[in-house]
Amino acid sequence: MPHFICVTCGAQFAESAAPPESCAICTDERQFVGWEGQRWTTLAELRRSHRTSVRLEEPRLVGIGMEPSFAIGQRALLVCHPDGNVLWDCIPLWDEAMIAMIHGLGGISLIAISHPHYYTGMVECARAFEAPILLHANDRKWVMRPDPLIDYWEGTHKKIGSGLTLVNCGGHFAGGTVLHWRDGAEQRGAVLAGDILQVVADRRWVSFMYSFPNYIPLPASHVERVITALEPYEFDRIYGAWWDRVVDRHGKTAMVRSAERYIEAMKD
Repeated sequence: MPHFICVTCGAQFAESAAPPESCAICTDERQFVGWEGQRWTTLAELRRSHRTSVRLEEPRLVGIGMEPSFAIGQRALLVCHPDGNVLWDCIPLWDEAMIAMIHGLGGISLIAISHPHYYTGMVECARAFEAPILLHANDRKWVMRPDPLIDYWEGTHKKIGSGLTLVNCGGHFAGGTVLHWRDGAEQRGAVLAGDILQVVADRRWVSFMYSFPNYIPLPASHVERVITALEPYEFDRIYGAWWDRVVDRHGKTAMVRSAERYIEAMKD
């Protein structure tokens, strides 16, 4: 039986003979059901209609995406690390060419994901590389395809390798997490943020929302929690969830400045 995939958000569900009645992630107020109604596809269909793409973001950081764009359209990031490669966030499609390429880079030792909108094809990836998946326990209920390879972690931070730390910031999901990479950005430090820190069109800034597609703002207290969680970590670069959504320099300053602007606007 197939594992049906939601066309709007890319979430992959447990196997079933027929598509689920609805996608719980899309019916949540942070997401939406597509204007054409609930639609489904499968991994086999995606392999016929789409292909994977790669781009070197910086030394030891590889971006992995899909062409043409599908669902939310995010790209994943592979940190090539001496302690074992880490995949950050996920995409729906895993094809033979991409799997072979990543094996050539040393495979994947661990998968970590920022929040439920990017869980998508994580189990397919985990099985292809026999890699555990780290998800924050606060978001356990949003897993649509359970699997023994999923490991739920708790607390405010978790070290996953030399200079690699998962930081629970909250944001638009209680388990919202970023990955701090100490050695990224030419040793100046980088944060792989998904959209917990949303890199905006003016890439000198970031923003914070409860729902990006539905324009629901995040309470100021939640923004303050994000900033407090990341305050102990030094970083100069922020990688957002999409191609080219990167704050290349002065990322931590941009984050703090953006939070101050956001909180002041909420007061006004």
